[in-house]
Amino acid sequence: MSAAGLFCSLVVPCYNEEGNIPALAAGFAGLEGWGELILVDNGSSDATRAEVSAAARKFPFVRSVTLDRNAGYGGGIKAGLAAAAGDHVGWTHADLQYDPAETAALIKELRGKSGGKLFFKGFRRGRSPADRFFTAGMSLFASVLFGRRLTDINAQPTLFHRSLLPVFAGAPDDFSIDLFAFAAALRAGFRVERAPVRLLPRASGSSSWNRGPGSRLALSARTAAAAVRIRLGAGA
Repeated sequence: MSAAGLFCSLVVPCYNEEGNIPALAAGFAGLEGWGELILVDNGSSDATRAEVSAAARKFPFVRSVTLDRNAGYGGGIKAGLAAAAGDHVGWTHADLQYDPAETAALIKELRGKSGGKLFFKGFRRGRSPADRFFTAGMSLFASVLFGRRLTDINAQPTLFHRSLLPVFAGAPDDFSIDLFAFAAALRAGFRVERAPVRLLPRASGSSSWNRGPGSRLALSARTAAAAVRIRLGAGA
């Protein structure tokens, strides 16, 4: 076990998510006693920092990390991972599209069968045909590029044994950290566990990328370029 005796540390990067923080923290109450929730204020311009601090004062299982400037999705996650004390570490999103209580319950089920070298990732259900088509195409591209089966790469939550943490010194600071983690775990011989998760309507705010066919095509191009960079950086 870790020095803190915690099974897991779950990082949530938060950028302008003030409206979601109270429900997010309360929803993860099931972590208390065996896990911690690390809320990272990723250089927000709204009241996210104050809400994160308030949540940390109210809930003993919540810890806060504050970044003065936005470090990107991956950068926010890495800042949280650097503070993580659990035997297993990972992340999920702050937009409440993944139900916190359901996420905590899924992770709790892993405690009896985790062992070492576990990599767990959700598998999204309830998505639109257009989103499923986009995901299938990117999964196929990544699987061919890496020579390994990579499906629903951006599904949450992501959780893995902390022995994988050293590779994150070279992890990207953007959205492609999900692909980086999945590919790194497979290269390291981690056992992959998947479980279905519901994808709920966004609680507040708006998506930064899913705004129609044009935004999906733009993201496809960025994702493909990021995948090539990660593959080249990983070597043969």
